[in-house]
Amino acid sequence: MKKPEKHEQEKEPKSKVEEPTTPAEETVAKNGDTPAPESNSAPEAAEEPLVGLTLSEYSELQNKAEEAEKKAREYFEGWQRERADFLNYRKRIERETAQLHQNLTGQILKKYLVILDDLERALKNRPEKGEGAAWSQGVELVLRKLNNILDAEGVKEIPAEGAMFDPTFHEAISHEDSPDHESGQVIEVVQKGYTINERVLRPALVRVAR
Repeated sequence: MKKPEKHEQEKEPKSKVEEPTTPAEETVAKNGDTPAPESNSAPEAAEEPLVGLTLSEYSELQNKAEEAEKKAREYFEGWQRERADFLNYRKRIERETAQLHQNLTGQILKKYLVILDDLERALKNRPEKGEGAAWSQGVELVLRKLNNILDAEGVKEIPAEGAMFDPTFHEAISHEDSPDHESGQVIEVVQKGYTINERVLRPALVRVAR
């Protein structure tokens, strides 16, 4: 019995030459999506819409801007006035406070002037020797301390001896004839006068020539 003849070997299909694939194509092949066409041109910038204003709208905006500027100027001027008023008020309070302090100080120091008068009268006939001399030195020391305190507070003696009478600083207790003095000249100071910071604390009591 004859063996069956061998059929001719089936011809193998020729393999197609595979073209190289890009990474994008590989990704599409895996995901099954269609690749988007590549574009070499840069994306165009989104255009901003232009806002158009009518003439009436522009006029209204301009009027509002002018009104806002006017109000800002009024507020600024008002602030300047208020600030000036406050500064004037503060200066006035400071002056009144200083004046009150001077008045209170003057009222207190005026009471010590009587003690000053007594000490000066006590030293007019001071003894030069003995125990009285040591006592007068103690009185003189107290008088010097009192004068230093008054001087530190701005208290000054009013010059009156031999000066022309001035009603601002002098108070006449008598008008007398005096051949040695001119008319209106101070003959004698009966009680010393004092000023404090250029204000009369106590006028000088004087005798005046006619």
